[in-house]
Amino acid sequence: MAIAVMTSLPQFNGLRPNTSAVQPMKPKGKGALGIRCDFIGSSTNLIMVASTSLMLFAGRFGLAPSANRKATAGLKLEIRDSGLQTGDPSGFTLADTLACGTVGHIIGVGVVLGLKNIGTL
Repeated sequence: MAIAVMTSLPQFNGLRPNTSAVQPMKPKGKGALGIRCDFIGSSTNLIMVASTSLMLFAGRFGLAPSANRKATAGLKLEIRDSGLQTGDPSGFTLADTLACGTVGHIIGVGVVLGLKNIGTL
């Protein structure tokens, strides 16, 4: 173990590095988390846009809980005053936009990873 560590560290002879002892790292391929730069209409992009848009739609039109509509124990949405200022007629606030966008991204990532795991995507 100690020999492997010593050969991977650079060795010096005075002020000059001994380059023969340094072994360059070999690329190990893409692995599980390879990055692809696909076009804008790729299936991954369409899934992310659709899931985020659907979650924002649900929050904006009262199908999901928000700052001004809390969920009760029976999962009914009841209106309350959160005290947040908004110019939207339905009361959709900046906090609602950020929360619904985040949940939409989480759902989208779950769908993409699930489809990649079963080999569909």
